[in-house]
Amino acid sequence: MTTPRPRNQLPFQWPDPPFNIVLVEPDIPQNTGNIARLCAATGTTLNLVEPLGFQLTDKLVKRAGLDYWDSVDVRKFPNLGTFMEKNSKARARPQGGRPRECEATTERSGKFYFSTNGAKNYTEADYQPGDCLIFGSESKGLPLELLEANPDDVYNIPIQLDHVRSLNLANAASIVLYEALRQANCETK
Repeated sequence: MTTPRPRNQLPFQWPDPPFNIVLVEPDIPQNTGNIARLCAATGTTLNLVEPLGFQLTDKLVKRAGLDYWDSVDVRKFPNLGTFMEKNSKARARPQGGRPRECEATTERSGKFYFSTNGAKNYTEADYQPGDCLIFGSESKGLPLELLEANPDDVYNIPIQLDHVRSLNLANAASIVLYEALRQANCETK
């Protein structure tokens, strides 16, 4: 029988700056609480774009996040326009992929939008530390005009649409965040 390694000795590098999960007008308090716990576990910043379908003091939000709320960097924005304005700075990357010294750069937005309408698989994205992983509300998803304005940055998680309309928001955020962390961790080795 093998003895498991203590958790603090697992070979993983946490990105700096951290990734950002952005929830645009989330409806269900338990999902936001679960995502807050995910953010606490990964050092990810949680950005909440109002209006929210609940109060952050709601007992269902607190219960889902357990006692991890103090460990989460939560940033609130009164609307999507304010979030976009405060996060408009593009990040540079070299032509053809990951940053390397002495290569020409092209601008990248650092924002990835997730929707069942996305034309590209979430694993095709080139995530970098500090990027924003943006998810819409459980009932409406992301605004169509936002998706249409950013067609090259809209991704999906494959699902069988003849069975369900979408994944649970907390599950989708977990899937995408851990892919982004995997990519960032591969770059640090």
